[in-house]
Amino acid sequence: MINVAVLGAAGRMGTHVVEAVDAAADLELVAALDHDDEVSAAARAGAHVAVDFTLPSVTEANVHALIDAGINAVVGTTGWTSDALMRVEEHLKERPELGVLIAPNFALSAVLSMRFAAAAARFFESVEVIELHHPDKVDAPSGTARHTAAGIAAARAAAGLGPSPDATTDDPAGARGAVIDGVHVHAVRLRGLVAHEEVLLGNPGEQLTIRTDSFDRISFMPGVLLGVRQVGSHPGLTVGLDGYMAL
Repeated sequence: MINVAVLGAAGRMGTHVVEAVDAAADLELVAALDHDDEVSAAARAGAHVAVDFTLPSVTEANVHALIDAGINAVVGTTGWTSDALMRVEEHLKERPELGVLIAPNFALSAVLSMRFAAAAARFFESVEVIELHHPDKVDAPSGTARHTAAGIAAARAAAGLGPSPDATTDDPAGARGAVIDGVHVHAVRLRGLVAHEEVLLGNPGEQLTIRTDSFDRISFMPGVLLGVRQVGSHPGLTVGLDGYMAL
């Protein structure tokens, strides 16, 4: 039995995580914490793993507090920078038995789409990413889009490819979107959406579209539970659920 605490338990994602943990026969929900609760309450409750779906402004502090408390962490909150990840990696050296999973997306279709995009990127001259989310999302581009772009960029660099062709010289309004590791990323915020991403790859005369759609937040729960079950067996920092999926 794995004892689980949920941080951000009253939020949109946290509510689903609480329900999923409650329904799992091998997991025990020992703490459901929200913004008024101290992270230390997870340790007092005997949590082995804490799931963080809070806010970008507090998630790093939460993870450091969990490490100090000797609790493995599964994090779905986005907004992480390379410097913040490095600080977590350094902190974990003090507790080498602990695991921290920071996943830009827990939907299995999204994880596979990111891998497919990285695998395809070296075969195409052009590539761009479009992410589409609900208008209550506070960060843009999404963590999934950033992770996707980074994987694409790494694959193209390994193949010796340069940047995608783009003759744009005048874009004062930013219509070409953000540039993440040399890859253009466009963010859409629209009521009625949940979480969606398209990767467009182009060659002369052909186009490949890789798309993932989450129509309900319940789609993230199998990935969250996989992370909860596996994090204790993966000490150190892992970025991306694919690190636990033997892909």
